[in-house]
Amino acid sequence: METVLFVLEIVGTLAFAVSGAFVGVRRDMDVFGVIILGLTTAVGGGVIRDLILGLTPPRTFQHPIYAMIAIAASVAVFLIARRGFTEKTTGPYSVVMLIMDSLGLGAFTVSAIGTALEQGVEYNAFLLVFTGVVTGVGGGVLRDVMAGQTPYIFLKHVYASASLLGAVLCVIMMPLTGDAWAIALGMTATVVIRLLSAYFRWNLPHAGINGSKEEKR
Repeated sequence: METVLFVLEIVGTLAFAVSGAFVGVRRDMDVFGVIILGLTTAVGGGVIRDLILGLTPPRTFQHPIYAMIAIAASVAVFLIARRGFTEKTTGPYSVVMLIMDSLGLGAFTVSAIGTALEQGVEYNAFLLVFTGVVTGVGGGVLRDVMAGQTPYIFLKHVYASASLLGAVLCVIMMPLTGDAWAIALGMTATVVIRLLSAYFRWNLPHAGINGSKEEKR
């Protein structure tokens, strides 16, 4: 289980670092800004998770490998962007953002639940699900706030809801299939729901006060 969680965290860190760095590039930040945004997106959810679980200092500061991976990925995105890869808002940029965001969301959602169970404390299902969702969406929320835009999860497509469904499935399946299979199912469900919602443009209901302005963003 420890190895599985480590791999998931590496996947989530890499995916969210790329996602955050891409947003930094699109906001025309300099190389330092791109790195900071990629780093914050990659480790922000994990820091929130550890604080909720009372794990201090957070794992990010105990094991520099996560920060190193995030920084390296952010620099790579910046260098690639300088060659014109992200000049258009559609095409490769949109596809990469969607895939990276989905993988990071799924990996961090279930790894947070696994990390909580590793502590040997009898946490209730609500805390496990809550920790999973907050960890999954936390980095993205910090990314959007730092980039000066409304957090993506509040505007369009099924995002936090995908994390919630994956977390619930993971917690429900653990007594039935074992931790490893439950984590795999939870992550798969989160990623698949996220991708399908983007492809079919599934959205939660809006109040409609501002018309469809936000949905067109």
